[in-house]
Amino acid sequence: MYKRIIKPILFCFNPEKVHHFVFGGLKFLFKIPGSKFLWRKLYVVQDEHLVTTLWGIDFPSPVGLAAGLDKNATLFEELSNCGFGFIEVGTVTPKAQDGNPKPRLFRLPKDSGLINRMGFNNEGIEKMVLRLKKKHNTIIGGNIGKNKLTPNDQAFEDYLICFEQLFPVVDYFVVNVSSPNTPNLRDLQEKEPLTDLLNRLMELNQKKEKPKPILLKIAPDLTEGQLLDIIDIVKITQINGVIATNTTIDRSNLLTPISEVEMMGNGGLSGKPLKNKSLEVVRFLAEKSNKSFPIIGVGGIFTPEDAIEMLEAGADLIQIYTSFIYEGPGIIKKINKKVIEIKKKASLHKKNA
Repeated sequence: MYKRIIKPILFCFNPEKVHHFVFGGLKFLFKIPGSKFLWRKLYVVQDEHLVTTLWGIDFPSPVGLAAGLDKNATLFEELSNCGFGFIEVGTVTPKAQDGNPKPRLFRLPKDSGLINRMGFNNEGIEKMVLRLKKKHNTIIGGNIGKNKLTPNDQAFEDYLICFEQLFPVVDYFVVNVSSPNTPNLRDLQEKEPLTDLLNRLMELNQKKEKPKPILLKIAPDLTEGQLLDIIDIVKITQINGVIATNTTIDRSNLLTPISEVEMMGNGGLSGKPLKNKSLEVVRFLAEKSNKSFPIIGVGGIFTPEDAIEMLEAGADLIQIYTSFIYEGPGIIKKINKKVIEIKKKASLHKKNA
């Protein structure tokens, strides 16, 4: 129903306006008595084979929602009813900011992709914390960044502010230094500034009674040398894992005419065109590190087979974003059922071996 009827209608309108319309619609829907029960009946799969335990957290499903969709933590409870095992909110910055000028979000239907240059538009850390303080049962990741006007040599202060304020209300943290839409942000991925930033966060984390996992989100456009640096940085700083990957600035091998793509302008590309890049990064990190740290794989996962391929490449958990927009909530159920099928076969094979 979503792909045949709802999506064609939604895709007739501006993508950012549609985003707000859908959010409002879901908010209204879940206020109707019985809607949550029916929605969960339709989309949520519960099975012991889906449970993945990392950092002492029991994720009810290995499929999570990537950061960027619920930037301000306004819909995480409703979205959890779609079958996600965890929801990542943000990217959030200490101060509210409008982000880049509109239009800044574009669809590439021929490629099942999106280009965005949102620029960390968000309502600021204080409003997010207030929303997350409300009682809920959703596993939440807090994706943190710096304000656009904060110089890179002072960026650590923004990350520390977000970390400190979000600490009581999230289950894990993601340090975002890989968005292509904040000027010079990706410079923080270089070894020296990144090591310094992560060491400062880990130092603050270790002062807590119960430290929380800190993950690093990296770009898909890093060289092999830079990826080896990432492995070294994880070892030096003792952070808890990596999310691979963010959006790409690469525009090669697209089906959309280059003239159309150029009219859209700069921004990060997500969706199917990102799949191979993200898969290669996950596989490289897993192999070269001897799987010494957990990896969350994200980028171009559109089918159950894509999800299994990412998990087999070395991802412990996966996230989706663009496929959720193109395929609808049914994609999560399909992936979860495939994971159950694969794990049951593996268990049976092990038992009979």
